[in-house]
Amino acid sequence: MLDGLYSTISRLEAIFPRRKFTPDGHLVGSIGEVIAAYMFDLDLLRGSNKGHDAIAQDGRKIEVKLTQGARVAIRHEPDHLIVLQRLKDGPVTVVFNGPGNVAWERCGNKGDNGQRSIPLSTLRALDRQIEQVDRLPLKREPPV
Repeated sequence: MLDGLYSTISRLEAIFPRRKFTPDGHLVGSIGEVIAAYMFDLDLLRGSNKGHDAIAQDGRKIEVKLTQGARVAIRHEPDHLIVLQRLKDGPVTVVFNGPGNVAWERCGNKGDNGQRSIPLSTLRALDRQIEQVDRLPLKREPPV
């Protein structure tokens, strides 16, 4: 499914070489949410819910981010944060799975859009410090 999307993007960029067709915004957000729901057995909340995207089986409120880039942006401090990355033609990987305050405290200042960003390199370093008990258990490998 995602490979088909990236294939279409590659064809468009070949036809229109001076234009980029990067999937972003709601499309990537929704894709990330359903992938995380599959991987971690989450119950998705209604779309565009303030602060959280899903509820874990243990009741934790989860914010999900999927990126193709080197950073993510967060608007509110989440209870628990799952950050996924999928590079073009690559698998989905978990960058961060832990308490939201850990990432929120390392985010940059609020931008004009009301969001605070954090580099994936910082999230990876923080993720290595998260205790297993504070992670959501992975139920299934990513479907893409």
